[in-house]
Amino acid sequence: MADLRDVAMESRAWPFAEARALLKRYESGPPEKGHVLFETGYGPSGLPHMGTFGEVLRTTMIRRAFELLSDIPTRLVVFSDDLDGMRKVPDNVPDTDMLREHLQMPLTSVPDPFGEYDSFGAHNNAMLRRFLDTFGFDYEFVSATEFYRSGAFDPTLRKAAAKYDDIMRIMLASLREERQQTYSCFLPIHPETGRVLYVPLKEVNAADATITFDDETGREWCLPVTGGNVKLQWKPDFGARWAALGVDFEMYGKDHASNTKIYDGICRTLGGRAPEHFVYELFLDEFGQKISKSKGNGLTIDEWLSYAATESLSYFMYQKPKTAKRLHWDVIPRAVDDYHQQLRAYPQQDAEAQFANPVWHIHGGNVPPSTLTVPFGLLLNLASVSGAEDKETLWKYIARRVPDAAPETHPDLDAAAGYAVRYFHDHVKPARSFRLPDARERAAMADLAARFAADAQETDPEALQAHVYAVGKEHGFDPLRDWFKALYEVLLGAPDGPRFGAFAALYGVPETVALIERALQGEPAG
Repeated sequence: MADLRDVAMESRAWPFAEARALLKRYESGPPEKGHVLFETGYGPSGLPHMGTFGEVLRTTMIRRAFELLSDIPTRLVVFSDDLDGMRKVPDNVPDTDMLREHLQMPLTSVPDPFGEYDSFGAHNNAMLRRFLDTFGFDYEFVSATEFYRSGAFDPTLRKAAAKYDDIMRIMLASLREERQQTYSCFLPIHPETGRVLYVPLKEVNAADATITFDDETGREWCLPVTGGNVKLQWKPDFGARWAALGVDFEMYGKDHASNTKIYDGICRTLGGRAPEHFVYELFLDEFGQKISKSKGNGLTIDEWLSYAATESLSYFMYQKPKTAKRLHWDVIPRAVDDYHQQLRAYPQQDAEAQFANPVWHIHGGNVPPSTLTVPFGLLLNLASVSGAEDKETLWKYIARRVPDAAPETHPDLDAAAGYAVRYFHDHVKPARSFRLPDARERAAMADLAARFAADAQETDPEALQAHVYAVGKEHGFDPLRDWFKALYEVLLGAPDGPRFGAFAALYGVPETVALIERALQGEPAG
C-alpha cells in the first residue's frame, strides 16, 4: 500500500490532483468529526440529467483517490433541495396543467404528474437514487424537506437569524438595486397555503429566531425560522448546508463558479470552514445548448443505458471534466470502444500508468478484463449489412470469425451485440443515405472486389486492409480518406465507418465481395 500511495501522490490524473488538494486540508490531523465529507447537490425541479449523475460519479472518483492517499474515513452525501418551490413547469413531464396549479409549492408538496409517488420531488428523488444504485455508488441520501422539518438544520438556522445582517451584506453586494429592495435570505412557507413566498421581511428577531412578514394579501405573520417553517434562498442555502454538515468537498458546474465567494462567505459567517471546490464545464445538447432539467434536452441516463453498458458512460464522464461535453447519440459507440481499449491496456501497465488510466477510477482499482473482442463500431456496421433484428444474427458472424468467442465466455461482447442492434435500428438506419459511385470509385470498388475474391480464404484483417490501401493508392485517391469515405457512403450509407479490412474479416470476404457487387448494381445494403 505504501508503494502504491507514493506513486499515487505523484499521479497527474485529475482525481488524484483533487484528492491531494483535499488532503492538505488536514495536514495537521484528521477533522474533529472523524471523517472527510464529500457532498453533491441535486435540485429535483425536473427529471435528473447527466450533470447530476456526473457530479456523483466524479466526486466518487475523487473520494476513491483520497482513500488511497489517506486513512481518514470518508462519507458521501447526496443532498436533494426538494423543499424548493416549483418556480416553473418542466417541458418534459405529463399533466402540466395540474402542475401549474401548484407553482411555488415545495417540490415535496407538488403531486407527482406520473402518479407513482407521493410528490413530484419524491418521484425525481427516486429516479436519481435508481440511477445511482445502478452504478453501485456508496452514498447517503439526504432530503432537504426532512433536513429542515426534522430539526437537523435548526442550529444553523438560528445562527442565520443571529447573523442575518452579515449574510445580507454578502448577498446584497451581488444583487441589482431593484432586487436589493425586496431580498431576504429567508423564504417563509405560508402556514395556510403551503407556498414558498418571495416577500420582503418586516423584522428578523435574532433573540427568538423568528421572522415577521406580510403575505400577498397584506396579512401579517410571525414564524420561527426553525422546524421547516422557512427555507433559505438557494445561494445562502448552499453555504449554510456546508456549515451545518461540515462539508469538505463539493463540485459544481461552471454556471455556479461566480457564486463561489458567496457560498464560502456565508459558510464562514455561520461558523463553518468553506470546503474545497472543483468546477466542471457544462454538458451540451446536440445544438450546443446547456442541458436543462426543465427542458429535458440532451441525452438522458436511461437513453445512454439503452445502448451501452454503465461503464461506457462512466468513461465518458471521466474524460476532460473541465471541457464542455456534447451529449448526443453519436458519442456512445466511441465511448464503448475507448473504454474497452483502456481495459485491454491496463494489465500491461505499471502502477503510474494504471493510475492515469480511466478504468482505475471507474472501478476503484478492481479492474475487470475486457471480453469485447469485436469493436462496438464494427458490430454496428455488421448489423447494418446483415439486416440483423437481434443479437443472435450477429453471433452467427462472430462465431465464424472469432471461434473462441461465445455469449457465456464473452459477456461484454454478448451485451454489445444486443446494444448494437438496438442502436442501429434506432439511430443509424433512419439516417442512412446511400449513393451510387462515380466512375473512378466504381472502377476502384470493382478492383477491390476482384482482389478480395482472389483472396477469399484470407481472415487476417491487416492483410485485407492492405488490399484496401493498395486499391485506393493505385486508383489515385488523394487524400486516401476520400477512398474510405466512398466505401462507407456507397456500401454502408454513412459518411464514416470501421477499418474496412476488419469489417471484411468479420462479415466474411465472400460476403463482402457480394456486398460490393450489389452496390455496383445499384442495390444498397439493408
